[in-house]
Amino acid sequence: MKTQKSIVALFALLVLASVTIPAATASAAIKVEGDAYAGISSKYLWRGFDLSNGKAVAQGGMDLSAHGVTLSYWSNLDLRSSELNETDFTIDYSTDLNDKLALSVGNIFYALDGASDTNELYLGLSLKTLLSPTLTVYYDYDQAQETGLYYTLAISHDLEISKDFSLSLGGLISYNQKSDYAVGNYSALHNYELSLSGAYAITDQISISPSIIYSNALSDTAKNSPNPIGSEFVGGLNLTLNF
Repeated sequence: MKTQKSIVALFALLVLASVTIPAATASAAIKVEGDAYAGISSKYLWRGFDLSNGKAVAQGGMDLSAHGVTLSYWSNLDLRSSELNETDFTIDYSTDLNDKLALSVGNIFYALDGASDTNELYLGLSLKTLLSPTLTVYYDYDQAQETGLYYTLAISHDLEISKDFSLSLGGLISYNQKSDYAVGNYSALHNYELSLSGAYAITDQISISPSIIYSNALSDTAKNSPNPIGSEFVGGLNLTLNF
């Protein structure tokens, strides 16, 4: 029942956000922008865990944004069973605090097949400087029995190769603080990720994006936990429509 109510409520928000709503003045209106995307990945990798047992998956979603608020839908399709085994709904608010610092805060609702659904609040701070360093803290306030905190520190850099093609380089390290439901009942460095992705503009609105990610454990604790982190390599290809 909790899952059904949450999905209905969040779906309603998505529908409302897709409509241009008149503002206080007759001449102004809320401009909604967004994208829809779908693709194939060699496996479902999440926080260093291979959640698809090395099997390929299809993943897709949609984002709708207006005035700093973004509503997102994302799903993972098991290609062996042709069933959706995870659906996530996110509401996010992002804004610039000043010329050098940006803030993002939001909530992720995870609707899971074969496990209890859960919610995570998150807060991220990003420096608007070289490599855009971003610290994000996630708090599982729903199913975690312990502290339920998970931290990531990420950097990224974009390179424009040509008018129609660009590259994005990324790196990430994470720390787990007894987020026992999602990650593990320990406090230690968790994993690191290195990523490379490209974006080729087919038209002004449609682009295709190949990507590769490498992930591995950052500590012996993560490597030897009941849900151990190992060396993982993932390749993917996405098609995106911007509107």
